[in-house]
This record gives sequence, structure tokens and C-alpha cells, in this order.
Amino acid sequence: MTALASSLTLSAKACIKGDMLTQLLQSLGHSPLLLFLAQAVVIIGLARGLGLLVRYIGLPMVISEILTGILLGPSLLGWLLPSVSSALFPKSSLGLIQLFAQTGLVLFMFLVGLELDTKMVKRHGRMSLWVSLAGIVVPFAIGGAAASMLYEKLSSPDVRPLSFALFLGTALSITAFPVLARILSATGMLHSKVGTVALTSAAINDVLAWCLLAFVVATAKSHSLAQSVLPTLLTILYVAVMWFVVRPFLRRLGQRGSSREGLSQNLVAVVFLLLFLSSFATELIGIHALFGAFVFGVLLPKESSFATALADRLEDFAVVFLLPLFFAYSGLRTQVGLLNQASMWGLFATLLSLLLIGKFGTCSLAARASGMSWRESAAVGVMMNTQGLMELVVLNIGLDMGVISPTMFTIMVLVALVSTVSTAPLLRLIYPDRFVAAESTKDPQGPLDALCLLLCVSYPATVPGMLKLTRALLGQGAQRSRIYALKLQRVTERSSFYVADAQAPQSEADALRPIIKLAEESQLPVRPISFVSHHLARDIANVSEVKGADLVLLGWHRPLVSRAALSGTVGGVLEEARADVGVLVDRGLEALQRVLVPIHGTAHDQVALRVARRLLEQSGVAVTVLRVVDPAGSASPASAEATLHAALADTYSRVTVDVATASEPTEAVLSALRQATHPYDLVLVGIGREWGLEARQFGIQQEYLIRACPTSLLILRGYDPSVHGAKATPSTQSALSAGSQRSPS
Repeated sequence: MTALASSLTLSAKACIKGDMLTQLLQSLGHSPLLLFLAQAVVIIGLARGLGLLVRYIGLPMVISEILTGILLGPSLLGWLLPSVSSALFPKSSLGLIQLFAQTGLVLFMFLVGLELDTKMVKRHGRMSLWVSLAGIVVPFAIGGAAASMLYEKLSSPDVRPLSFALFLGTALSITAFPVLARILSATGMLHSKVGTVALTSAAINDVLAWCLLAFVVATAKSHSLAQSVLPTLLTILYVAVMWFVVRPFLRRLGQRGSSREGLSQNLVAVVFLLLFLSSFATELIGIHALFGAFVFGVLLPKESSFATALADRLEDFAVVFLLPLFFAYSGLRTQVGLLNQASMWGLFATLLSLLLIGKFGTCSLAARASGMSWRESAAVGVMMNTQGLMELVVLNIGLDMGVISPTMFTIMVLVALVSTVSTAPLLRLIYPDRFVAAESTKDPQGPLDALCLLLCVSYPATVPGMLKLTRALLGQGAQRSRIYALKLQRVTERSSFYVADAQAPQSEADALRPIIKLAEESQLPVRPISFVSHHLARDIANVSEVKGADLVLLGWHRPLVSRAALSGTVGGVLEEARADVGVLVDRGLEALQRVLVPIHGTAHDQVALRVARRLLEQSGVAVTVLRVVDPAGSASPASAEATLHAALADTYSRVTVDVATASEPTEAVLSALRQATHPYDLVLVGIGREWGLEARQFGIQQEYLIRACPTSLLILRGYDPSVHGAKATPSTQSALSAGSQRSPS
């Protein structure tokens, strides 16, 4: 027993120290394939795991991939478990990782070029050109000036000061176009004014920066400036051949790929051959293979579905598998431990400050000088400060060539990480969601007396019932009213989404085509709104406020077992929307002829009565009000009657009023439904604890009334300015009341 205990103790200690894991990994080292597969599992698994956290806080996936590389490198794993690190990533295996990483970069730079829409550059060229030039010239000059002070500390005598200055200037001036595009998609700003200007500026910046990098690489490889003339001339010849010879051929290739034949394997093979030939040519010239991949992607035609189909085929493999290997390889070369002096961290702070001055400051001023407001200009400046992947590419090229030292490499990697991580939070602070919603949903105002309905479309099954209710609410005034169908698209992880979303107005119609078709059959003038959303409930509330919505109509669907019925997005809208909100539980709503309105003195009874009154006036719906009285209560029948008179006004005489005495209000409603001579089509009920209806995030079971009600149910929450804050309208009175007229915001 003593020997067994001793053995278990030693095994536990070995596990704690990582000895057993080290031995296992060392055994894998005898097979390069097994070791590489183990490395791929760790890299991709950690990147995706961190990605769940990163996406939750609204940052792009690339942040988790950069962090994965740093965590697996000597900065953390090599520091905590050096034996495990050396066994998992021995120096002999880094060559294979580098090979896959470089191949992944070639494919990814091709995708970056494929995302670049030259038409977008033409549409917003003038303003974006000034912003882009300011974001390159000034940071490049600042980086070149700073290089003269940093050369002795962070470079070696073997490197020419000019090469060091050129690389530092390029690293500070570049903007990560694909990373910025993913951030704009996550924040819903992809097609906004500031988002379009920033993305166009980043696209121009990418083109200019890669041309600049090609010159810098050629200069660094040459022993003198005169020797860089030949690579420059060959680069000009390469670009001319690509433009005048390859581009027309690619156009014909794209037309064939968009035909009935589609994207065949032969076409994909031709694209790969041309891609690798282009990369081979630029590597042979001496300006790096990535430049050739980028140029080839830019020249590939994007007018047809060919580019989108090609991106769909390549992206998952390149982004999910190959690109994380590049970040891991960069992380293995990042040694935070080299910054072991306060002066080194001071240099990091200095370079970060120079980046803020050079990119944020100058791009903001350029945007302001071009006619944008200070808020819009600051947002553009923040977006242009995004570096991420592109700077890592530049830094790896510089480190491979020996132009920058490992210490300089580490400092600049941390600068790129901080600048990329800070983009989304700063953007939300400077340009909040309400500005995005105001711009994304801008359209001509309707008549002053028009009712405004916002239909939130999530599940197709809820659409017919919502349209039938809308038709009944509007009656003959449908053409004067404003009806919006809102379809929010969840954030995608794909980086080539920009190609697919290039035609933004058409994508709105496509996303909402089923509801538009049904609305046309019902003669309802529905206006579609669709955009990418990271926070669904908040964006629905923002759109409702911008549009001056009188009623936000949501379709209810069965939640998860552990969630309350009025939770999730529905619960968020009930809490945040500055408008009346209705949640339709559709149980086969075919016709709307008889409506039951149970009231029990809840805070939201009034909105249920207002909706009932409008249904009666606009569509002649028969309304029965069920006044539930608590036998132990002290409410005055006269005061309750006066409340009904005030709410229903001149329609009171046309409403049937029943009284039910019950200690359980829900049972009174269900009993009335069961005993009705003619079945009701819809029940209108104000949200409240009295009915067991309240917005909660978690619940053991669904609310009883929702679960037991045999007919369709509309749960209503009235808007109260004293609770939700003042609404941006001339009057806070609801236009759901037939007599109220108010102006939309």
C-alpha cells in the first residue's frame, strides 16, 4: 500500500509539472506527421475556444488568433511549462509550420484582394483618397524619424539604417483592410457613411502600402539604392502584364464560371495555377510572393457570382486551418520576456503613441477637412488605426530578412494587438449604435397622422400572422401608414462576406423577399430593413426609436427548456424599446373577427385596450373586455368602469364588457375561452405579474397563460416615458389610439 501511495504521489507530481505530457509529446516527435497533427489540434482548438469569448465581447476572430499565437509561444507556455513547449514546438518542426503558414498567407492575401471592390473605391474615391494618403504619408514620416533614434537599440550594424527606417515606417502606416471589414460587420457599420469611407480608405491604403512594401523589400535586399532599380522596373513590367494580358483573360474566366457550368474543378485548377504563378513571379523579382497573390485577387472580376463562389470554396480552409498556423508561428517568435526593462516598455508606449498621432490624428483631420463632422471624423480615425494581421505580415517579412530584431518584432506585435483590440470599443464609444441605426434606416417621412409599425422578422412561420394583424390594425389607412419589416442578420465569422454583401440594397430585398411577397398580396406597403447586428435587442430598440414606431411587433417562438418564454431577444426588446411592444404567439391566426381583452388593473392594460379599440374602428372586429375582479380586492367598480370609458371613448357602446370574479386571473381567462359560444381569434393581454407574464431571462417552465391558451395571443407592453426615458417625438401619446395624431421622428 505504501509503495502504491508513493507511486500515485509521484505520478501526480509528474502531471503537475507536465512531465507526463512532455513524455507523450516527445514520443510524437518520432513521427513528423503525428507531431504536426497534435500542433494543429492545439492551435485550432485554442483559437476557436478563445474566439467564443472574443466574439461575445464584440471583437473579431482575428484577436483570438493573435492571442493564441502569443499564449503558445515563449511569452506564456514557454515560460510556465518550458519542457512542454519545447516538446510540442521543437525547433525542428517550425519549418513545417512556417511552410503551411506561408501557403495560408498566399491564399489569404488572394482573398483580401478578392474582397477589394474597385467600384467602391471609385464611388468614394476623393474623400477616401485624402484620408488614406494622410494615413500613410504622416505615419511613414513619423516612423522614419523615430527609426533614427531606435536604430542603435533595436537593430544591428548589419542592417542599413535606410532599410530599418523604411520597414518601421511601413509597419506604422498600414491598415488591416480585412480585419477592419470584420469589425464593421460586427458593429453593423459596414454600409454606413463612416464605415464605407473608412473601408474605402483602408482599401486604398492596402494597395499603396503593398506597393510601398514591395519597394521596401526590394531596397532591403539590394546593397544599394541603385541595385533596387532593376526589381522596380521588373515590378512595373509585372503589373503591366497582369493588367493588359491576365486581366482580360480573368474576365472571360469569370464569365464562364458564372454560366450554367458553374465553378468546376478545372476552373479552380486554372485559378490556382495563375495564383501561384503570380506569387512565384513576384517572389522571383524580389518583392515577396504575397504581393503577387494580392494583385491577382484584385484583378479577378467581381461583377458576377464567380468571385463569391471561389471565396466560399477557399476561405474556410485558409482562415480556419492555415491562418491560425501563421499566428502561432508569429507567436512562437514573440518573446515578451525580451521587454525586461522599463525603457523597453517605454519604447512600446512611445511607438503606440506615435501610431495614435500618425493614424488616428491625421486621418481624423483629413476626414474633417473633407466635410465630415467631428464625430464621424473621429470614428474614421479609430477605424484607420486598425492594424492586426497586415502589420504582422510586414513584421514577419522584416524579421525573416533580419531588418528588425526580435525585440523590435515583439514590441510591434504588441502595438498591433493593442491597436486592433481597442478599435471596436472605441468605435462604439465615439459612434454609438443609435447613429448607426439612424443612418441605416433613413428614408422619407410619412404623413403626420400615419401609424408606424415595426415588424421584426426572425422566423418565417410567424410572418403570416403578423401580416394579418397588421392588416386589421391599419384597415383602410394602410397606404398612409408606415410599415417596416426588420430582418437582422447575426454576425458572421467569414472574412470574405464583403464580396457577398457588395450589393447592400439588393441584399435587404433578398433577406425579406418572403414577407414582401405576402405583404403585396395583402396590399400592405412594407419597407424592408436588413443589416448585420451584434446585439439584436438593442438594434431593434434603436431602429424603433429612429423610425418613431408606435408598435414594435415580434413573433414568438418556443425558447430553450431552461429559458423563460419572454427572455432572450424578446425580453431585451421588452426592456429597451421606447415604443409599445407586442409579442404575437401565433396558433394558426387565419381571420381576425372576435377578440378577447382581459384586464385586471395591470400597468399595461391601457395598451391592450388601445389596440382593441383600433381593431374595432379600422376593421370592425368584435371586442369583448373581460374585467377580472379579485374577490379580496378593494377596487371600485365605478372607477373601473370610468377607466374603460376613458380608454375606449366613443367605441365603448360597441364593446361587450363581461365581469369575472376569480382569485386566479389566468384561470378566469382560460375559462372564458372554453365557455365562449363562438371561439375567439385573438387574446390581447397586457404584460404583468398578475397574468404570470413578465420579462425574465431564466425560468424553469414557460409562463402558464402562454402554454395553456388555446388561441393566438398578443402580449402587450405599453411604453411609459417615465420608466424608459423621454422618446424623441413631439408627443409621447401613442398613435395606436384612434384619436391621436403625432409626428414621426
